[in-house]
Amino acid sequence: MKNIPDVKLGIIAVSRDCFPIDLSIKRREAIVKACGGDVYECPITVENELDMLEAVTDVVLEECNALVVFLGNFGPETPETLIAEKFDGPVMFVAAAEGDGDLINGRGDAYCGMLNCSYNLAMRHLKGYIPSYPVGTADDIAKMIADFVPVARAVIGLKGLKIITFGPRPQDFFACNAPIKGLYELGVEVEENSELDLLVAYKEHENDERIPAVCDDMANELGVMGNNYPALLPRMAQFELTLLDWAEEHKGARSYVAFADKCWPAFPQQFGFEPCYVNSRLASRGIPVSCEVDIYGCLSEYIGACVSGDAVTLLDINNSVPASLYEKEIKGKSDYALTDTFMAFHCGNTPSCKMCADRAIKYQLIQHRLLEPAGSEPDFTRGTLEGDIAAGEITFYRLQCDSEGNLRSYIAQGEVLDVPTGSFGGIGVFAIPEMGRFYRHVLIEKHFPHHGAVAFGHWGKALYEVFRYLGVKDIAYNQPKGLPYKTENPFD
Repeated sequence: MKNIPDVKLGIIAVSRDCFPIDLSIKRREAIVKACGGDVYECPITVENELDMLEAVTDVVLEECNALVVFLGNFGPETPETLIAEKFDGPVMFVAAAEGDGDLINGRGDAYCGMLNCSYNLAMRHLKGYIPSYPVGTADDIAKMIADFVPVARAVIGLKGLKIITFGPRPQDFFACNAPIKGLYELGVEVEENSELDLLVAYKEHENDERIPAVCDDMANELGVMGNNYPALLPRMAQFELTLLDWAEEHKGARSYVAFADKCWPAFPQQFGFEPCYVNSRLASRGIPVSCEVDIYGCLSEYIGACVSGDAVTLLDINNSVPASLYEKEIKGKSDYALTDTFMAFHCGNTPSCKMCADRAIKYQLIQHRLLEPAGSEPDFTRGTLEGDIAAGEITFYRLQCDSEGNLRSYIAQGEVLDVPTGSFGGIGVFAIPEMGRFYRHVLIEKHFPHHGAVAFGHWGKALYEVFRYLGVKDIAYNQPKGLPYKTENPFD
């Protein structure tokens, strides 16, 4: 996971000059201890603007890239908020609860100070991450800091991200077309290239001396049962090296890279294979490669990789679960209704580590029908990684720029069920509570495309906070049955 940032947190305590400064210092020390020493403790307690400048300089010299501003007492409103202006990174604001001293000389009033802190942040149009209940003991705040780390990692990652595309986007796949204006608003850079550029670079990697080692790594990953086309590995290894070299040579001033590539119909014919398995391998290393030049799908995947610190994937919200399969495998074994379930699919881009043990390199059935002679053995349509996605918790989500240039998003937590799909591609039976209503009143009503990013585990809380920090106004989710959507007919 070298393609996502490491978060180095610093904590700066602030103190209003009419309150005991020792109260902030003592409480700051208790937080650092509760964090197990994983947070850099700035020795300067901020009471005024000069203290603020000195403290920010100190944490920058210590190479901190995220900050906790701690109100150990009421706090100085101007200096504490200016920290967020002067520090180039995500900043969390938290406040001390009372209870570690008497309520005369040991009362800090940080509960009150947090109100003015948030007011001043808004007055100055400054961003700050404030937890759902930002007042607590040292142990409470240590937990808040742990929740802040994945949020900070995503914010830092986006600031250093370049999305590299190889297009153009497929005809009639409007799902993959969206204004790139939203990327620039987020601070994300984009480099758009043609498939011809990629083909030229691929040919230049022919006979690359690194290819045998990559082939060996692929063979080890796939195992005997999964390596259906050993002779295909050198081509795929050549492509993997092409992408990795392109990332290194083209990231420029950026630190992190993700790809959005066109994968059909010309790609397999010209390169001699499908790119899906290679895409899955890069995704397992924190370098998402989205299908069909889906730039915002790629962006969403990268956010999920930063938040979870794990591999992610991009899937079609693809087909309904047959009633016969539901009756046989799901009904009575869980509380899900048929409309809570669906199948999520893509050709073969999901990382091997997130699939069942019988996954294997196969061929793209749809492309074979379309591009190769009827009844022929698959040739250039080989290269997908197919099998059922392993059962477990997931978060389905997406950040999208709509046709008006506005960023909007959705998040829904659920699971992949331990149910054989009996189908092809990288696919799984997914279940999300109230999916039927979510499908109609969020996905359809708000015009989201069919691609959704998948993070493995329940990461809704962190994703929600990331989107809020980024300024996304519309964050939809799968609302429970007792909470109707604005567009839901009350008489239905």
